[in-house]
Amino acid sequence: MVFWLIVLVVIGGLAWIRLGPSDPDVWHVDPKVTADQDLAGGVRRRVAGGAPLMQALHRIILETPRTEVLAGSPDEGRVTYVTRSLWMGFPDYTTVQLEGDSVEIYARLRFGQSDQGVNRARVSGWLERLGPTD
Repeated sequence: MVFWLIVLVVIGGLAWIRLGPSDPDVWHVDPKVTADQDLAGGVRRRVAGGAPLMQALHRIILETPRTEVLAGSPDEGRVTYVTRSLWMGFPDYTTVQLEGDSVEIYARLRFGQSDQGVNRARVSGWLERLGPTD
């Protein structure tokens, strides 16, 4: 009986991770990038470039598997995306914001304390696809 209760709790937890709602009021926020930072649960980057760079980055991000827009648009100057891991469906949130002549990027996890560098690798891949930004 205890075994089945544990199985039920695990299945419920996994369902919450994959199906739980993402509140834009919590995740669609100012990235507050003051400098490039590698964090335990994410990454912050500032890239020189204006609206054309943000549009190009938006297209690249939407080509990423299991990624969708949570809130905003490039025309509004801020977009927050949700990217889910393949097997467990863990959500990571990335906010991209136009700030003057720069684009600020803040990618972070929702569950846990460390993303094992997943957000850093994803953002670095996007920026590499952009090519030189100078």
